[in-house]
Amino acid sequence: MSTLPLRWRNDHMFLEVEDGLWLLDTGAPTSFGASSTLAFAGEEFQLDNSYFGLTPDTLSGYVGMACAGLLGADVLGRFDFIFDIPGEQVVLSGQPLEHDGVAVPLDSFMGIPVVSPRIRGTAYRMFFDTGAQVGYFQHDSLADFPSAGRIDDFYPGIGSFETETYHVDVQLGGIDFTLRCGALTGLLGATLELAGTQGIIGNQLLRDRRVGYFPRRHLLVL
Repeated sequence: MSTLPLRWRNDHMFLEVEDGLWLLDTGAPTSFGASSTLAFAGEEFQLDNSYFGLTPDTLSGYVGMACAGLLGADVLGRFDFIFDIPGEQVVLSGQPLEHDGVAVPLDSFMGIPVVSPRIRGTAYRMFFDTGAQVGYFQHDSLADFPSAGRIDDFYPGIGSFETETYHVDVQLGGIDFTLRCGALTGLLGATLELAGTQGIIGNQLLRDRRVGYFPRRHLLVL
């Protein structure tokens, strides 16, 4: 079991490893970094230096601060995590961890976790993506929710884009959240549709609480 610093900066989550800050991104299938190897939690991983054209330098530009790389599902999926943003730390282990709270089952698509929140009484399949600073809801009713303004975001292989956002009431595991959500168009929207999902739940879910993320057991504990 290891405990590492967890930093919340510019609406993103970063794990502080020896050589710098790494973006925590459950929504990315592949990790990458400036170095070809990463010693992490007692294991060593071989990394590419980019993913769909996204490098540590371009990633740093998008998030507004220097970062050493991105930790995606290929690395994160090997451990149990307890994320504690208020306490600025993460506990991780190759052995099962325990965390009291509401257990939410996780499905997956190509290694990316999927949850099933309810919005206005209807359940939707959505990716759980800690690399996303806002959520996304691919539904005609999105514009019926209170406006939250426009935001700049980015996606590997696509680059930066703008989206209008709204405050959407979401229930997950019987817990009520109000999440800022936009809509994805073009290739990004089509990708969600092909995956059989209707949106993305971003890192806002973790902002003010300790959360257990146990991908090997297909569980999120709120």
